[in-house]
Amino acid sequence: MSVDLSLDYFTLFGLPRRFGIDEAALDRAWHALQAEVHPDRHTLLSSGERGRMMQEALRVNEAFATLKKPLARAQYLLELLGVDAGIATNTAMAPEFLMEQMEWREAVEEARLASDIDALEQLALRLRMRAGEVTARLEEQLDGGNDPGAAADTVRRLMFLDKLRRETVDALSALDG
Repeated sequence: MSVDLSLDYFTLFGLPRRFGIDEAALDRAWHALQAEVHPDRHTLLSSGERGRMMQEALRVNEAFATLKKPLARAQYLLELLGVDAGIATNTAMAPEFLMEQMEWREAVEEARLASDIDALEQLALRLRMRAGEVTARLEEQLDGGNDPGAAADTVRRLMFLDKLRRETVDALSALDG
């Protein structure tokens, strides 16, 4: 078997090009492709053919990692739609969202300085819930409303929340360990 490296990630796994995906189908497709292209299955090939199989395996893994994570999947979908999410260049956000971010950051910092594990755990839970709400809005924009411009803004919001979630987890880890 050979993987067509020019296929988009959704087509590679036989999935519709949507934000909302069937994760079980993605997992099954990934395992099936991995079984075909894994370099260990092709040790008798020439070095050139093994190199090609390695490229295919890398492409399959890259595609899987992208589609598995909602934020990466959204960014990839926007890329396929020709929409620049402005991740590196557009830092403008609605004032209420920026205020919310400042409040979250202050709460995380206060809990971290107070070594308040319970407060950090509650913040982590609230952040997961908020990220879930934003992810649902993103799915609506990409799959339902077909509003890639608004989705680009929502992707940037989700990035802020994801970064804050990681900072909260890091603060918890530092206190636990």
